[in-house]
Amino acid sequence: MFQYIVRRILWGIAMLFIVSAVVFLIFYILPSADPAVLRAGRNAGPAQIAQIRHSLGLDQPVWRQYLNYMGQVFLHFNFGYSYQYNVPVRQLILNRLPATIWLTVGAVIIWLSVGLTIGIVSAIRRRSILDRTTMTGSLALISAPVFWLGLVSLYLFADDIGVWKIFPGQGAFAAASNPLQKAEAMILPWLVLAAATSAIYARYMRASMIDTMSEDYIRTARAKGLPERTVIRRHMVRSAITPIVTLIGLDVGTLLAGNAILTETVFNIPGVGRLLYNAIGVSDLTVIQGITLFGAFFIVFFNLVVDIAYAYLDPRVRYS
Repeated sequence: MFQYIVRRILWGIAMLFIVSAVVFLIFYILPSADPAVLRAGRNAGPAQIAQIRHSLGLDQPVWRQYLNYMGQVFLHFNFGYSYQYNVPVRQLILNRLPATIWLTVGAVIIWLSVGLTIGIVSAIRRRSILDRTTMTGSLALISAPVFWLGLVSLYLFADDIGVWKIFPGQGAFAAASNPLQKAEAMILPWLVLAAATSAIYARYMRASMIDTMSEDYIRTARAKGLPERTVIRRHMVRSAITPIVTLIGLDVGTLLAGNAILTETVFNIPGVGRLLYNAIGVSDLTVIQGITLFGAFFIVFFNLVVDIAYAYLDPRVRYS
């Protein structure tokens, strides 16, 4: 196991280099705007733009720019300065990361609680009315776009524009001053973000549970006279949840990387996804690169955690 973890860490570092190189080359070959012009402003002359380009190192060969950038990232954890805001990218990301963590943690708790429970119950009561109803409802939630669900929830339940003024509306998280207010402001975003994901987890869990029910060790456990609850909890769920763990690692990593852009935009949450959206709009290359590397790190890290968890969730899994 130790050798496997070391290999995965080394592979993760190599993957971070590959991702950074691809992103750097994409924005170098297909630039949407000149970063020096963005930094200089509209009224800057050619001499001032050339001076800024030299100070940013943009007049150097692309390979030297890349090596300088990666040296700053891996040696000093420095992602450069934002072309738009003229502040360190690291500061921008770390300032926005708590809001994204709030959104991710709450949504994960909701979709795991709801999705796994529905999937287990549907598998146990397969082909019943409950099973058909929940699977039909999950399909409808999967088909509904996140931004549409967000706008509908604001129209129905927001305290500022909603028909029923129940939950805090758009921009409430940024205005909250304590953890209780922040949690209250996140109720609608949590529900919207978790809706489609919990439906996906319910369908995956149901399919995995049905496959597990036909295994020999399940029949053996029942033949030994174990209570049905014990068979379901200790044998079925433990084996069926193994592929679900992979989804959890990928989903959490991508959400922390800014994949909740639509939810953060609809509810005006100042998170990493909203920062990435604004950076793309103004071609702020250093911010986009910084968020991409952060996202690659989260995905690599959670995939490593998932692979290690396999050995504990499923005794049949062994690493050589």
